[in-house]
Amino acid sequence: MSSLDGARVVLGVTGGIAAYKAVEVSRRLVDSGAHVVPVLTEGAEHFVGRTTFDALASEKVQTSLWDEESPIPHTLLGQSADLIIVAPATARLLSDYRVGRSADLLTTTLIATAAPVLLAPAMHTEMWEHPAVQENLDVLDGRGVHIVPAEPGRLAGGDIGFGRLASPRTIVAHAERVLSTQDLAGNHVVITAGGTSEAIDAVRVISNRSTGKQGYALAEAAWARGADVTLISTVDREPPIGVTVVSVESAAEMEKAVMSVNNADVIVMAAAVADFRPADPKGHKIKKSGGGVPEIALEKTHDFLVDLGENKPGGQVLVGFAAETENLIDNAKAKLAKKKLDLIVANDVSAPDVGFAHDTNAVTILVSDGTQTEVTLDSKRVIADAIFDAVVRVQTTLP
Repeated sequence: MSSLDGARVVLGVTGGIAAYKAVEVSRRLVDSGAHVVPVLTEGAEHFVGRTTFDALASEKVQTSLWDEESPIPHTLLGQSADLIIVAPATARLLSDYRVGRSADLLTTTLIATAAPVLLAPAMHTEMWEHPAVQENLDVLDGRGVHIVPAEPGRLAGGDIGFGRLASPRTIVAHAERVLSTQDLAGNHVVITAGGTSEAIDAVRVISNRSTGKQGYALAEAAWARGADVTLISTVDREPPIGVTVVSVESAAEMEKAVMSVNNADVIVMAAAVADFRPADPKGHKIKKSGGGVPEIALEKTHDFLVDLGENKPGGQVLVGFAAETENLIDNAKAKLAKKKLDLIVANDVSAPDVGFAHDTNAVTILVSDGTQTEVTLDSKRVIADAIFDAVVRVQTTLP
């Protein structure tokens, strides 16, 4: 479950051309379960209409210190908020917030809150690079204000440069991180995702049904909980925000990538690594006109999860997966012991809506101390957080 679910979020929108993107930020926040209260400055209303936010947010737009139903709207907004987001945050907003200038409802609310604040700046490159703007950002960052960095890209007037508002997806991901428990902060978490592909010839491969959805959900959850995340993946899909992605194809490539970071604090082997590969892959395409159907001799791949278990450094939590179609718990327990894992995530991939290619999963988490937790059918993100709940519990028991 997203940390935004049930959170009361004040969404401040200021007068920049990127204000139109705040509409998508509002929609994504609501989709994540947040209760969104939009606050528009006078400048923002030159770029976006309040009717749009009235329709998409959880409450009607507020704009004034004087015209709202409450005699002290800034106080009520500030006290009731779980999080305040300003997107876009203009140079003027940054300056006013830094010096504590209560110029309008939004800046007054920022000053009148103890809730965390997330700013997403946006402005033209020359403004972004001005020393005063950078100093204001540094001061606010030093006070504990969360900043979503501006990005390079196309700006107003057709210019290309730095200062573009971060994407709504990025802003909402940062908002979730701000509100999430940071119980993985300071941890380097390595996660594998997808199914490996083993070459038959120059164009054909042997693979499996894994799509990497569970691994990507794990990466999103770990980053939201404060971790530095490396995702070693075989699939080509939009990378999670804040995560370093290492692309691989075969089991051998995945082994090399994982072993290069095998001193990580947590390793989660969620990928479906091939157990077998063609013993003699051809460097050219095998032609069907070559005379008959070719035989493909297979050989075992190296099970490097065994190596990880044998050489696990002190304090590391090592997590394996067991995708089974029968004898789920017995097979998972055997793998847990044989490979010297700290915990294993077992799922019956023959069950409806479970495992490969689905957006949902149902698992049993078995820990080396004998405890086990069943997580019934739910989104893969919920499953991911349940796995990291178990990881954090194991960490508390390590010497």
